[in-house]
Amino acid sequence: MNKPLRRIAIFCGLLVLALLVRENWLGYVKADALNTNKYNQRPTIERYSHPPGNIIVDGKPITGAVKTDDPYYKYKQTWKDGSLWAPVTGYGSQAYGSTMLEGVEDGVLSGNDPRLFFDRTVSMFTGKTQTGGDVVTTLNADAQKAAYDGLKGKKGAAVAIDPTTGKILALASTPSYDPSTIAGRTDGTSWKQLTGDKNQPMLNRALRQTYPPGSTFKLVTAAAALQNGEVTDPDAKTDSPLPYIMPGTTTPLANEGNLPCKNATLRLALTVSCNSVFGHLGVEVGKDKMLDEAKKFGFNTEQFVPVRSAASEFPTDINQSQTALSSIGQFDTRATPLQMAMVASAIANDGKLMKPYMVDELRAPNLDVIDKTQPEQMSQPLSPENAQKLQSMMESVVNDPQGTGGRAKISGATVGGKTGTAQHGENNSGLPYAWFVSYAKVGDSSPVAVAVVVEDGDANRDDISGGGLAGPIARDMMKAVIDSGR
Repeated sequence: MNKPLRRIAIFCGLLVLALLVRENWLGYVKADALNTNKYNQRPTIERYSHPPGNIIVDGKPITGAVKTDDPYYKYKQTWKDGSLWAPVTGYGSQAYGSTMLEGVEDGVLSGNDPRLFFDRTVSMFTGKTQTGGDVVTTLNADAQKAAYDGLKGKKGAAVAIDPTTGKILALASTPSYDPSTIAGRTDGTSWKQLTGDKNQPMLNRALRQTYPPGSTFKLVTAAAALQNGEVTDPDAKTDSPLPYIMPGTTTPLANEGNLPCKNATLRLALTVSCNSVFGHLGVEVGKDKMLDEAKKFGFNTEQFVPVRSAASEFPTDINQSQTALSSIGQFDTRATPLQMAMVASAIANDGKLMKPYMVDELRAPNLDVIDKTQPEQMSQPLSPENAQKLQSMMESVVNDPQGTGGRAKISGATVGGKTGTAQHGENNSGLPYAWFVSYAKVGDSSPVAVAVVVEDGDANRDDISGGGLAGPIARDMMKAVIDSGR
């Protein structure tokens, strides 16, 4: 080969090499960045070029799809009872992306998950329209409706869990919204209304909002006292002064009314909700052991169910008086409704905390199961013996005439609970949050654990109480689970 031809050949070879390098750079190294680039509409167009899979509750789809007239986005998603299920499903929008299960499980729902490669290949060769896979949830439709109906017209949230498995049976948040209003390519009016609403209907209060848990946190303090030997017999008198002056201050830790809290037993202190007893116990246990017990219940760690839940908080750098306040669910102690349902769940499950989850299985379009969630123990906050002691005390809260949780009683069921009325706002000027944390069981059947919080800005302060506002909602949710046989 003469020199000019050799030079041309080398030059052409270099061009081919440059082309291959460029192709690999764009196709592999930069693939993710290009796919997620806001100006690249191809992934979104492909995502909505075929019907998505469904989210399933009790064997029935709560989502669907309809064909559109749009030349690019051929299908858009629909929801059945969208406001009821929005805290679970989130939204899947052609314009605004996706959240909650619609976002976390988008790969399966869209059919683009690597585990669905065979289905996509079969569709390509057979000419059959590609469809997405299904997400089968652990939710109980009756419990979800009971939560939503109870919270309707209020700001709040509710969560129900099967303590023996960790399955989430209900997850409600109000006010809510209908995801179908933002599913397609719109002029943005609905989106602006939702995002600009001062009541924040798109905020998932069950997972993403933390509240001062108030007296419901006394369950954690009681568990710490039992586990660390500060109390061994719930019916023995405690060394609890009244008034109790918080260490390093001249300020008494006040009780809500003239309560029989001096040297009260742990059972009586929980039944009538003695701040002085539990504040004193928290200091006696100590901030480090209190923090350790709170962490065993899940505090100070984000949860993934698989949707992310905000971390609940027990403060770490605090003095003794702050420890006293933190031990009654005030100061900087904060919790999500999911977290407080986990507390009730661990107690009801003889001290064993199961990891919460709301996706039972993922299915291919041909109904083959491609993934199934197995129950997993998360921690052991309580020994079985101490858990049973705390169960007995929670049942006194509901059944004792002095107890604050009487409105949660269910005929034929054993119910344990704890009320909470959490102060907030500057100098406690805001209306209190009403909490109720509970469990119920019938005979040897699996129990159900529930947490409800109501932040009712329109109610009179005197009408706000955990037992009065949140208790009946928790009762109806637990009864719905029991009646459904789940």
